[in-house]
Amino acid sequence: MKYQVIIIGGGPAGYTAAEAAGKAGMSVLLIEKRSVGGVCLNEGCIPTKTLLYSAKLLDNAKGASKYAITAGDVSFDLPKIIARKNKVVRKLVLGIKAKLSASQVSMVDGTATIVDKNHVQVGEDIYEGEKLIICTGSETFVPTITGLDQVDYWTHRNALDAKELPASLTIVGGGVIGMEFASFFNSLGVKVTVIEMMDEVLSGMDKELSGHLRHEYAKRGIQFLLQTRVVALSQDSDGICVTYEQDEEKATIVSEKLLLSVGRKAVMHGFGLENLGLQLTQRGNVVVNEHMETSLSGVYACGDITGFSLLAHTAVREAEVAVNHLLGKPDTMSYRAIPGVVYTNPEFAGVGQTEESLLAKGITYCAETIPMAYSGRFVAENEGVNGYCKLLLDEDKRIIGAHVLGNPASEIITLAGIAIEMMMTAAEFKKIVIPHPTVGEIFREAL
Repeated sequence: MKYQVIIIGGGPAGYTAAEAAGKAGMSVLLIEKRSVGGVCLNEGCIPTKTLLYSAKLLDNAKGASKYAITAGDVSFDLPKIIARKNKVVRKLVLGIKAKLSASQVSMVDGTATIVDKNHVQVGEDIYEGEKLIICTGSETFVPTITGLDQVDYWTHRNALDAKELPASLTIVGGGVIGMEFASFFNSLGVKVTVIEMMDEVLSGMDKELSGHLRHEYAKRGIQFLLQTRVVALSQDSDGICVTYEQDEEKATIVSEKLLLSVGRKAVMHGFGLENLGLQLTQRGNVVVNEHMETSLSGVYACGDITGFSLLAHTAVREAEVAVNHLLGKPDTMSYRAIPGVVYTNPEFAGVGQTEESLLAKGITYCAETIPMAYSGRFVAENEGVNGYCKLLLDEDKRIIGAHVLGNPASEIITLAGIAIEMMMTAAEFKKIVIPHPTVGEIFREAL
């Protein structure tokens, strides 16, 4: 069987590329070994946000009296929360399958093995394609820790399907995944401890605002152990014992459950990538040009395998660029304004440069930081709570970075992202009329 395009991986990059190429009239084969939607839809972005929304509603109900609302006794049903999460995932997976079918995309379930740039094998069948797009995604990184093989630990996948709440939970890793699960379980009353090797949680996000978010959750009872390294694990009738090293001294903490969330790594093995002889970066990711084409003509790579950004929305845009290029449409990939969001409560979002990245590059900048209380809408909807908005400007007063701590940061960060991508100056951005009252007005106030 011969196709114009063969795509390996049905995550955000893969299904976006397949739909776009199919809509353009190309014959497309999409190969996925698990479930269409990839990690993002099945065990990442969507299920975690579904759980976190339930937790946010619980938080709001408990705090209803601040808004003169009497909610009475508030409780939750964890199995039903998990069941709703599964229902949401199933609905969205079916929706993606329907869109792929409508775009005349052929789909094969199974593990792909690349024979060469024009041939891919699945089981006993070999498929021929003119172009190849590799979208294999990423997987959980499990660190080497003494005693790990003797401990019944969770990864994010296990945590998503927890039917019973542990009394206590230790989370190794204070990145986005770790902080979101810390937020969820803290809202549900679990005693949570977060262990992080760096001197602040959420490495890569704005450090000052990350600190504010950590302080907020510390007030809610989460214990944070920063600049701390886990050196050994063991398990007994009391729970899981985590031995850690901090300031050259060792100590232990015991909890009922342990969640490992120290990051993800691109899937680079198990599908014959070595048969292509592609150029790789020093970190082992696939090298691509501005059109997402690899060092081998006609072979493209999108999503986590490129190593630029392990984020679904980045993968989607990369896939669009790749398909446009093979269709002969002018398009290039830009990483100037890739938003990052932490769906805690409050939310935390950033786009563009951080102060830390600018200092590392030696770029001169100025920072404008104001409390979120400068937004009337924010004050109306966040009784007794504050947050911060920070804008970073270069010497020409162009907006090059934006960071927001406070709800709904995930929704308003796009405003700043557009300004950064379009390389707008502060004066140009202030000409845009933003509806009042909205929280997005905070960017105008910051300027």
